[in-house]
Order: sequence, then C-alpha cells, then structure tokens
Amino acid sequence: MKIVVCIKQVPDTNDVKWSKENNIIREGLTNILNPYDEFAIQAALEIKKINPDTKITLLSMGPSCAKEALEYGLALGADNGILLSDKRFSGADTNATAKTLAQAIKNKIKDFDIIITGQFATDGDTAQTGPSLAHQLNIPVLTYVKKVLDVEEGKLDAKCERENNISTFEIQTPCVLCVLKGCAKLSDPKIEDYIKAQKKELRIFNADDIEMDVEKCGIKGSPTFVQKAFRPEISRNCIKIEENFAKEILSHIREI
Repeated sequence: MKIVVCIKQVPDTNDVKWSKENNIIREGLTNILNPYDEFAIQAALEIKKINPDTKITLLSMGPSCAKEALEYGLALGADNGILLSDKRFSGADTNATAKTLAQAIKNKIKDFDIIITGQFATDGDTAQTGPSLAHQLNIPVLTYVKKVLDVEEGKLDAKCERENNISTFEIQTPCVLCVLKGCAKLSDPKIEDYIKAQKKELRIFNADDIEMDVEKCGIKGSPTFVQKAFRPEISRNCIKIEENFAKEILSHIREI
C-alpha cells in the first residue's frame, strides 16, 4: 500500500504580519508543522502498523524552511518526502495549491492508494485544500475523519464527524481522507529517529520539474484573494457578583 500525506508548515504565532497582497509575511516567523497534519502523519503510521509493506510519502509546498516539517515527519516514521519549492508557487489560494499538489502527485508519485491531509490549516482554516485535491485527481474524498477503522485492498472504512452525528463510511481507494485532531495517537520522535531520517530521501522540485503550468499556480493561478485581513477585537461586559448569587444571576437572566 502507498500513502501520500500532504503537510504544511504554518507560523507558530498570533503576531502575523500581512503583505500588500494580504498574504502572510513568513520571514522572521517561527514555523511549525500544522497541528492537523501531524495527526495525518500518525494516521498513516497506524495504517502501516497493520500493513507493514505500506510506504508513506510526505508532500509539502512551501519555501526552503518547509524542509523542517518534512524532516520531522520522516523522523516520525514516514519513508520519504517531497518539497515543492518555487517562488512561482507563492501566494497560492486553496485552488492553486490543490492544482500544484495534484500535478506533483501525477508527475512524481503517480501510484498511490490513499492521500491523507489535515482537515484544517491553522493559518487559513478553510478546509478546502483536501477536497479540491480530490477534485483535481478525480477520486472520492472523506472529510472530518475521526478514525480510520479498517483498510483492505480497494477500500477502507472510516468514522467521520457530521453535523448531528458520527457516521461510519466505506470508501473505494484511491481516495483522499481529511482528518481531524485526535484521529490517531501522537508520539514524539527520539534522537535515533532523527538520525535514521537523515538517510531517507527528501527531494525538492520546482514548477519546471513537475511540468506545472505557471499560469495555474501561485498568485497567477489563484481565482480568490484575501480582500482584508485584520485582528478581531474581543470585548466583554462583565458583572461581578459577590453575594446572593442565585438571585442576582436569575435577575440578569430575566433581563436578557
């Protein structure tokens, strides 16, 4: 079995600055692996425990510093990694990102059974890239996955969160799974895991390497843009109650 895990490096801070195009300025920021993507890697590793012949490829798009996220994933237990790094990829919305990832998968990976992504990225929170990737590859997708229950040749079962319930679905492979936090148990890599990771293959490709149409990636290929970015102001009116708690609380409830 072959699994592709799409991961992303995100800023580890709330003090985000924006460019004139309303894109995040990442220079000078501390970056971390997107928390949802760490669960995506662990979900793939749990499948590998059941199917030892499974090969896990990590795929990321970003600047050169995104190698750190891939190296961390390799230390966790993934088999190899691919970084898509090109200035022409920068400023991509979810549509352009999905097209670029899909092109890399078609061009450099080709054969796969499952693609796993985090449901959200903490720097965007759109939950669109996974489903968009499935659309680009013309394969089925399951979103809000809480747990991968069983994997067999040609299909898998997964428990997914829906608006009013938790449901179990069977889906044919190849497919895309968009996972939630808690879908797998997290573990930290040890020093020896990082040493082993140094011997694993990590390839870096640009737009030309994956034969990407540069009119369809980055800002040029993004039909949507951020019109305005701002930090929300949170204000609360608090009432301090020091005695006759029940009576005071009820009186305020009646006023509401």
